[in-house]
Amino acid sequence: MQPRIFLDTSAIFAALWSPTGGERELLKLSEANAIRITVSSYVLSEIDSVLKRKGGNRRGEQILLLDDTRLTIVPTPDAATIERCTALLDYANDAKVIAAAWQAEVDYFVTLDRQHFLENTALKSALPFHMGTPGDCLAWLRMRLSTPEDH
Repeated sequence: MQPRIFLDTSAIFAALWSPTGGERELLKLSEANAIRITVSSYVLSEIDSVLKRKGGNRRGEQILLLDDTRLTIVPTPDAATIERCTALLDYANDAKVIAAAWQAEVDYFVTLDRQHFLENTALKSALPFHMGTPGDCLAWLRMRLSTPEDH
């Protein structure tokens, strides 16, 4: 079974902006059908807004790159899941993102947002899935591949 990896807006933007790095490696793994990249419709809306502001003449190229990864797009999470996540996060928009990952039952949540996600110990301990940077996720994937029966 393919690991389901949820990318937040910061991770997607970094993957689209730089041809190297862990973020782009995750997109390549998804393109190779080794993992399943999951995003929410809210994250796609956020990334489109950011690309309109910062993508310049590369926006079309960046959108095609996302299309090649065969993203799984999950719907808006239910109100109860959003409420549970709002209690763990100070920022309502981030609560919508983490709630979508929670409801989609992903294996890993990838972000570069230290302030709201990565350094939030209450959130980390409440989540039923792993959370970390793209590099953390790649290390987790390598470990999974080396000992698949344990994960």
